[in-house]
Amino acid sequence: MAYENYLSSGMHIGTKQITKEMKRFVYKIRDDGLAIINLPVIEKRIKIAANFLSDKKRIMIVSRKPIAFKAIDKFAEAINGKSVKGRFLAGTITNPNIKDFYEPEVLIVIDPMIDKQAVKEAIKMRIPIIALTSTGNETNGIDLIIPINNKGKKSIAMALYLLALETLLARKSIPDASGFKYKPEDFEGLEQEKTKEKKTEKTKKSKK
Repeated sequence: MAYENYLSSGMHIGTKQITKEMKRFVYKIRDDGLAIINLPVIEKRIKIAANFLSDKKRIMIVSRKPIAFKAIDKFAEAINGKSVKGRFLAGTITNPNIKDFYEPEVLIVIDPMIDKQAVKEAIKMRIPIIALTSTGNETNGIDLIIPINNKGKKSIAMALYLLALETLLARKSIPDASGFKYKPEDFEGLEQEKTKEKKTEKTKKSKK
């Protein structure tokens, strides 16, 4: 996929805050103070993560951010993993006695700060952690950083679309990118939004 697609999704836009750990991923600082993340590094890190995920059968992806809910669901669907949306209940991966207990081989979080409960439990259980991290994120306990804008819906959707694609390629589940049945828009939930809009319009017309 061309860099133009990455740019249009805003994957490279960081914040005005830059932690010590994230400084190495910053390409430059814009005039308005926003950090710009190096695009080739984003691409490389996604491929590294995909290669790591390729032989894993139990992959859990979590997020408390509503803007990421559709993307993590679609990612889990594409790679046959498990998504957890909203509040991460204590004991989800540490207590076999609770209802929704799951024992992942690897944990993916959209924001290590917001998803800190999941990160804490994965560290305790020595489960490898992959995290989408913006320039202002702390990275303590994270095993593999994917430096990226983790605050925008389009950016998160594009990142998980690419990670799912590269994971299936690494697994040899598809011969090439043309064999991937999803589009970036699917990870944003745009098709569902359009369907809802059409249904709303039809309802309004029928009431007239």
